[in-house]
Amino acid sequence: MNTFQVVVVSAGTSDPSSTRLLADRTAQRVTTLAAERERQAAVRVIELRELAAETTAALVSGHVEAGLRAAITVLAEADGLIVATPVYKAGPSGLLTSFFQVLDNDLLIATPVVLAATAGTARHALVVDEQLRSLFAFLRSMVVPTSLFAATEDWSDPALTERVDRAALELVLLMDSGFARQVRDQSWRRYQHQFGSAGGTELEIDTDTDLMRLAAGGSATPDRAPWSGE
Repeated sequence: MNTFQVVVVSAGTSDPSSTRLLADRTAQRVTTLAAERERQAAVRVIELRELAAETTAALVSGHVEAGLRAAITVLAEADGLIVATPVYKAGPSGLLTSFFQVLDNDLLIATPVVLAATAGTARHALVVDEQLRSLFAFLRSMVVPTSLFAATEDWSDPALTERVDRAALELVLLMDSGFARQVRDQSWRRYQHQFGSAGGTELEIDTDTDLMRLAAGGSATPDRAPWSGE
């Protein structure tokens, strides 16, 4: 029986936290739905509050210490993510955004992701779709259609349970499809990898481009006759 590697990334700052509670609730549902499809889900958790100092150091100096490096390795092995953040001042936690800004741009290509947020008021409900989705679009991950948000009054609302079920099923279906694996196996070279962003996993360098010919001191268009003014 194949096992899904599911990683929870929680930006909650308290212990326990409502943010972690929402993420765990989603992960539990993912585990149940995977079992119904005769698959197992192994859940690992990254608590960003424990990596706050290392994340800040990496942003400032570029040095990645052991704890942060271990978290990056866990993410690289993930079949799916559940990312949850509290909302502060009408935006996602800076702890969460800083962590994902530290990551290699190519680390999460095609990885399925559930996005979740918690807040004290429903006025922040659009933070997930307006702000977090754009971040994960830049990282080229596959965010599931259903986003999760829980304000104080939502925890006893059956509608939250329905949204969790829907998001969890979407994550399981994406993981079960093998989409991310196929993208990485068959289409990796078709992505525009920024210099150094692929972490040494570039398969080859295409030297037959205008930019590479110019960098080598040649002409950008070697097969075209020099412009004659005609």
